[in-house]
Amino acid sequence: MTSTNQSGEQTVFVVDDDASVRDAISSMLQAEGFDVKSFGSAKEFLDGYDGQTRGCLLLDVRMPEMDGLELQQHLNDQQIYLPIIMLTAYANVPMAVNALRSGAVDFVEKPFDEEDLIRRIRDAIKRDLQLEFDPAERAAILQRLETLSNRERQVMELLVAGKWVKIIATELGTSPNTVKNQRTRILHKMQAESVPDLVRMVMITQIGNSPSEKT
Repeated sequence: MTSTNQSGEQTVFVVDDDASVRDAISSMLQAEGFDVKSFGSAKEFLDGYDGQTRGCLLLDVRMPEMDGLELQQHLNDQQIYLPIIMLTAYANVPMAVNALRSGAVDFVEKPFDEEDLIRRIRDAIKRDLQLEFDPAERAAILQRLETLSNRERQVMELLVAGKWVKIIATELGTSPNTVKNQRTRILHKMQAESVPDLVRMVMITQIGNSPSEKT
């Protein structure tokens, strides 16, 4: 059973050890009408979170003691699946893929565009509600998967595994340009904005499988 705050609004949890960044994000989100709770460390968040309130977690990757990826893993171990947007000034594709494969819904580089971040937060909350109450998005993703060729599926699986284009080309015995073209077609067919967004979609298809469900 999940809960919202007393006003019925979704809560945005901000976890960042940089007080100036934390305060700036909190002020920006409060001005947009979000209910915001901020924390200076992973430990502070764990001490203050009730494990039930829904919303979105804005989580800095690099923090002392317990970093963002470690907190994400801890929440997974506790079966707390709060939608997470990772914030980092040191992004790379493997890091983003690992975070998304562990359940994060988005990965944002600092400095970020305020309007873009707000849009991503609203999307994360919307997706969380859809996953909790409506399997329509998952069904649509499964339909789009059916449009991929066998080779495109191979390339997609390697992209989702976090492999670079050159490595994929070597493994499949083709050229990097061919893989790049296939990646473009895959993103188009899947209606994905980026490889991390593609990872999110694949993760969604793995949610809710049951013996009675047709695959």
